[in-house]
Amino acid sequence: MSVLVVSEQAGGAWHGMSFETIAAGAEAAAALGCPLQVAVLGSGVAGLAAEAAAKRVSEVVVIDDPALAAYTPDGFAAAVRQAVEQLNPTLVLFPHTYQVRDFAPKLTAGLGKAFLSDAVGIAVDDGKLVFVRRLFQGKLNADVTPAGDAPYFASIQSGVFRADALPDGGAPAPVRNLDVVIDPAQIRTRPEAPFQEAKGAVDLTAAEIIVSVGRGIKDPENIPLAVELAQALGGELAASRPICDNGWLPLERQVGSSGQTVSPNLYLALGISGAIQHVVGMKGAKTIVAINKDEGAPIFEIADYGIVADLFEVVPALIAALKE
Repeated sequence: MSVLVVSEQAGGAWHGMSFETIAAGAEAAAALGCPLQVAVLGSGVAGLAAEAAAKRVSEVVVIDDPALAAYTPDGFAAAVRQAVEQLNPTLVLFPHTYQVRDFAPKLTAGLGKAFLSDAVGIAVDDGKLVFVRRLFQGKLNADVTPAGDAPYFASIQSGVFRADALPDGGAPAPVRNLDVVIDPAQIRTRPEAPFQEAKGAVDLTAAEIIVSVGRGIKDPENIPLAVELAQALGGELAASRPICDNGWLPLERQVGSSGQTVSPNLYLALGISGAIQHVVGMKGAKTIVAINKDEGAPIFEIADYGIVADLFEVVPALIAALKE
């Protein structure tokens, strides 16, 4: 019995969700009372394996093959399948990334298993695994218990588990190379250069501080005020959906169920009411500060600190204080 986390990297750099998923795996392993294993896939990934081994995990397993240098669904599905067959874990967890959404269904269908995607919680009830999934854009939570025999497969939603909550280990965990056989002739796709975001695009998931604006900003001419605050804090600017729908900020700045899911250290919400579609995208923030003149705004229900006031009075005062 074990929990196996299949991490993700590209070009020798971790995907930001890998350590969030390892943190989820650590909780699941503790609840099940079993070891936590982390799989690192790719070509020439010894350095990344050592980084994973520095965390409080039981073992790091390395799947290193030239056929895995570039991502392909055939190659990765074959590699993980052999790892699962050799390790025989109870639970296999993935980060809920585009790559995982591409190859994990192929992997699990080939094993005759179900794949539970985008889980926001894991628990053990009477010895059985229970996953939590959000329904109807976060309005409802559903408890899902997998049927059949292990192993069970699930992906973890971004921002739900915090990577910084994963402690370092007292000593490096053992690292083991798995022997897998990947036939290059069975890889049907020929990957080209990775997709590049448009110049100037922002990855809000990597931001430590986010200043986000909602309808309370009133007019696009007032957005520079939020930009100034974000710059003073050394953070990024974001917005709720109405702001982006109106064209006041580009869609890449949108946070919520139809935008990006973020988990910064600080999320400062300016004039955001707190609709559930927005909250599901930012409730994983470590500290949430809300400024809204409506004391009944739902955003105050999840905020760590709330300021019931006019943002046009509070924000200039914050900027002045930060510049002192």
